[in-house]
Amino acid sequence: MEEIIAIVVVAAVIFFGALISLGNERQRKAIDGLREQTVLWAMQDLRIKRTALERDVYVDDPLAWFSKTASKIVGSDLQLQVVEIFDNPSVLVCEASDGFCKLAFTPIHPSEIRRIHRQRQGRLSKFATRNLLLSLPRGASPHELSVLNSGILFDLELPLAWKGLTGQGIKQTEFLWIYEIG
Repeated sequence: MEEIIAIVVVAAVIFFGALISLGNERQRKAIDGLREQTVLWAMQDLRIKRTALERDVYVDDPLAWFSKTASKIVGSDLQLQVVEIFDNPSVLVCEASDGFCKLAFTPIHPSEIRRIHRQRQGRLSKFATRNLLLSLPRGASPHELSVLNSGILFDLELPLAWKGLTGQGIKQTEFLWIYEIG
């Protein structure tokens, strides 16, 4: 008799566990659907807001724009000063006014920088000190800036700010990477 009760209890626990698992899976699917709908709504809301703002995009002070953008990543208020500008590969080197840190801004993806560095290491080794991106330390990690973490008009303001400081156009305007040099 005790064995039958034990078997019935184990079967009931397994049965209720399966019911709970099925219920949890159904809730997970419902929550995923809500999350997806929320993301779609947020994207549409950004499109509407962005359409109204696109007409008025301008960057008065490009250096202040870069300072504000970098401050979001570094976590402290920076007053940047331009140190150097390189053409190939494109990089803008700035230093904080207090000398606290040096930042390198580039529109080139980090994997592309590594590829260039590996390909031309022998030929460019004598010029590596000239362009900062080709002489980055191995541990240097980039911080990615985009519309998601830098404002809904980031990709429209970036070409204006870049051209304002460097005098050059920029091909890739969706992302910008920052390397902290020191």
